[in-house]
Amino acid sequence: MYKPVVLQLPILRNTLRSSFILAIAPLIAGINPAFAQQQNLPVCQPPNPGEYLLLIISPSTNSQKQLRRALPPELKTTTCRYLNDTVTRIGGFKKIDDANRWARYVNSIVGLSAIITTRPTAVASTPTANNKTPTANYKPQRLGSGFAVLVDYFNRPELANQVKQVVGGDVGFVAYGQRPYLLATYTTNQKDAYKILQKLSEKGFFAVIVDSSKVMLLRSVVNLPSN
Repeated sequence: MYKPVVLQLPILRNTLRSSFILAIAPLIAGINPAFAQQQNLPVCQPPNPGEYLLLIISPSTNSQKQLRRALPPELKTTTCRYLNDTVTRIGGFKKIDDANRWARYVNSIVGLSAIITTRPTAVASTPTANNKTPTANYKPQRLGSGFAVLVDYFNRPELANQVKQVVGGDVGFVAYGQRPYLLATYTTNQKDAYKILQKLSEKGFFAVIVDSSKVMLLRSVVNLPSN
């Protein structure tokens, strides 16, 4: 379930391809030895149910060494791959506030950004809606600075309506790490982002919080067409 999956939505296939080209163009231009190192790394292990996982983006050997020096020895770290990023994995957090505190510490001491993710303790209920593709105005653009909470919909676009009910507002459609996600919220308020992440996890959704400047907005509002 945690393993990256290639998702294709029939109506959005061409638009996703174009957006992904935009997303990976800077990466192609900046290929370096770190890319080869990344290919030899294992894929990050998912968090346990109810666990909050800290994934610190550390693409170079130097940044990984700096991070290890800044962290206490009792924190177990693993270097692995998450999507297209080389990250340092730190698990074992039972509260989102604990993961958030360490994320702030790492950013202030080492200057590295982090992704916080969690694994739901329950599975989201299966919707009764027909399997239809989300539709909305297509205006691809990169989000600004802040925090984005993304939901992996596992090729079930009808989950957009369920996510909308949980967050109490519109749900967007984005690309992150060359993969499509539902955008639950985009905000500059860190506490608000973590509240949404926790709420989605409690409802059984697989959600992550990421640096919004790395997220490509494909559709600002997702709506499933009515029967």
